[in-house]
Amino acid sequence: MSTSFAEISTEKDFVLRVVQPGLAGLMDGSVSTLAPIFATAFATHNSHTVFLIGAASALGAGISMAFSEGLSDDGQLTGRGNPVFRGLVTGLMTFLGGFLHTLPFLIGNVHQALLLAYFVVGVELMVISWIRYRFFQSSFAVSLVQVVVGGALVFAAGVLIGSS
Repeated sequence: MSTSFAEISTEKDFVLRVVQPGLAGLMDGSVSTLAPIFATAFATHNSHTVFLIGAASALGAGISMAFSEGLSDDGQLTGRGNPVFRGLVTGLMTFLGGFLHTLPFLIGNVHQALLLAYFVVGVELMVISWIRYRFFQSSFAVSLVQVVVGGALVFAAGVLIGSS
């Protein structure tokens, strides 16, 4: 059993085999890495250290989510397609979601990096909301509120821990 883009014949197949695992990864990567990245930024005020923690968090989360999705079901019962393909999609999107807001910390000035990272996180949350709106018929406004609340809780945890 293999899944290739040639075998994805309907929008439903595309949603089940690509969009849903990709969205799960993007959401996890974008939100779960906020706490370690911002805790490190507020604790150390060192962009290089934040970048290293962010890169490690994004990579670790990507690997973890790839295995989690790949081992969650074989695709036979659910029709979700090849588990290795879904795992790769999920893992790559998890890494991307965590790494995008890590990139600003290549800037040496941690305060400038933080401002850019805040913007990147905002864009990530808007993209997640749009994907939910486009493929899952969710209200864009409701999706945005949901992902912002989740992101804000994780961000606040990171800031509180990093500032203690």
